[in-house]
Amino acid sequence: MVPGARLVILGKQGAGKGTQCARLARHYVVPHISTGDMLRAAARSQTEFGRKAKEFMDAGELVPDEVMIGLVKERLEYEDTALRGFILDGFPRTAAQAEALAELLGERELDLAIDIELPTEEALARLGSRRVCNVCGAIYSTDKAPYVNWTCDHCGGEVVQREDDQPEAIRRRLVLYEEQTAPLIAWYLEHDKLVTVDGLGTPEDVFRRLVGALEAKRQAT
Repeated sequence: MVPGARLVILGKQGAGKGTQCARLARHYVVPHISTGDMLRAAARSQTEFGRKAKEFMDAGELVPDEVMIGLVKERLEYEDTALRGFILDGFPRTAAQAEALAELLGERELDLAIDIELPTEEALARLGSRRVCNVCGAIYSTDKAPYVNWTCDHCGGEVVQREDDQPEAIRRRLVLYEEQTAPLIAWYLEHDKLVTVDGLGTPEDVFRRLVGALEAKRQAT
């Protein structure tokens, strides 16, 4: 069996993080832990931090650091992550969260934070072509449309371009991402835990680069 891994995957919208996290999770036989999935699971749970997270989400407010860190701590104590590791997607988002994660892991220590780098114009092109089912949320693109007249293959809902996928809205999100992520990138660089991988090419190309980056790091240590 392939050894496990403890990875944080970073990258702007359009970089293909979700696709690559799922591939890495299968390859290393570890759970893919995304912030969105974790928050939804927390909202259904009866744990202390799950109840707190639900209160903030129901009020339409951002979940504060202390609650997010508590949720991550709970998830990392599950047997699947404790034994083999994880692929973290969407956490940490700040240097403070990165430091908290390092403290939570202790001797288990993160293998690597990998930033999937994509030029802004390519991200704009990818996100600008994105289309989403307004019922089930299935994702399509102008290159990979539904089989019948922009009707969702899964549920029959209408497939549309969302308002926040318009070019100006996308550009604003990308600028905000760069501003918010810069301190996090700097933190991982300072702790010798960051590798940047080219996000251009096919999903298979990018996946090979991600695996190669981790294996190179392991061989160097």
